[in-house]
Amino acid sequence: MNFLTQIDNLALIALLAVSGIALFLPTLSTLIGGKGLSPTEATIWINRRKAAVLDLRPADAFKAGHLPGAKHLDAAGITAGIEKLKIDRKNPVILVCETGTQSRKALSEVQKLGFAEVGALDGGVQAWKAAALPLIK
Repeated sequence: MNFLTQIDNLALIALLAVSGIALFLPTLSTLIGGKGLSPTEATIWINRRKAAVLDLRPADAFKAGHLPGAKHLDAAGITAGIEKLKIDRKNPVILVCETGTQSRKALSEVQKLGFAEVGALDGGVQAWKAAALPLIK
């Protein structure tokens, strides 16, 4: 009998293909949409990799509380703001907003500026607070 024509073997091959695709989808998502970081991963980037943290929220929200070491940038003028701050392009950059949606949208714009690695804080400052991590005022 031929291995590929048996029903049991076809089911196993289909299961193998589906599970392989399911394992590859997160990698594909990261390649297309940029790196999403949990609060724990962001902390590791900040402490061990000397990542620059760029806060895209309005100035009043930034003053009310921001991640340690974060620099405020106007979301509308990201390119000009980054040039003004003179951030080292060899170090990673973490983009932060209130919920994570605005920083995700800005990922590609920052990547085009030639940074080695760019990530967005998934869930934004809300996720940071939910993880009981400190904010600086």
